[in-house]
Amino acid sequence: MPQMAELTINIKRVEDLVSEITRLQITVDRFRFDLSPVEALNLLAAQYTVAVNKRKGKLVLDKNTVSNLKALAMYITQPVPKFGVMMCGTCGNGKTTLLYALQGAINYLNSRNHFTFLSEYFKVGMQIMDAKEVVAISKNLNELKKVRSRSMLAIDDLGKEPAEVMDFGNLTSPVIDLLEYRYQHQLFTCITTNLTSSEISKKYGSRIADRFNEMLDIIVFQDISYRH
Repeated sequence: MPQMAELTINIKRVEDLVSEITRLQITVDRFRFDLSPVEALNLLAAQYTVAVNKRKGKLVLDKNTVSNLKALAMYITQPVPKFGVMMCGTCGNGKTTLLYALQGAINYLNSRNHFTFLSEYFKVGMQIMDAKEVVAISKNLNELKKVRSRSMLAIDDLGKEPAEVMDFGNLTSPVIDLLEYRYQHQLFTCITTNLTSSEISKKYGSRIADRFNEMLDIIVFQDISYRH
């Protein structure tokens, strides 16, 4: 039997094995728009306008809002984007409106068979859930499994919910468990939150905060409220 010092890595053999393993695996699609950034920006701006009009609000396409729309358009049209996006900032600055604009843009493109370049395993359609809803359904294991394994999921107002809940005498962390699952399976995840990076680390732990850096593109909103 060879000694450890005598062992060497055969690079050619490793490359052959990597190719074989890759062929056998089901690849995880990175969700994106097959559009130019300009086309995506126009679509998102239109859907943002629709979302504001639905709420009988006043549309403000100021420098701040346009900057956020541009950031999302740039993210969603990358050839290989991260598998999620987080919109963070103070209350009332348009995070949720932009989230609904993204959902509307996805539905619009899906109705026109835009996403045929994605595999059959990827189910297009982004469900939006309040973070408190995730906690509410956590006692229904079947429902929770269904939600956490969706190809696309948006969690609105992350941080409003309790980090831990009591379930039949056991302390559980449903939102953390859901985020861990989606990280492991590289599932497309959108998040809005009022929390800062340090507050996220404090509430969910450094493990989740570190994984957010890998899985999420971050859009930081300015401290402006459009509800006044």
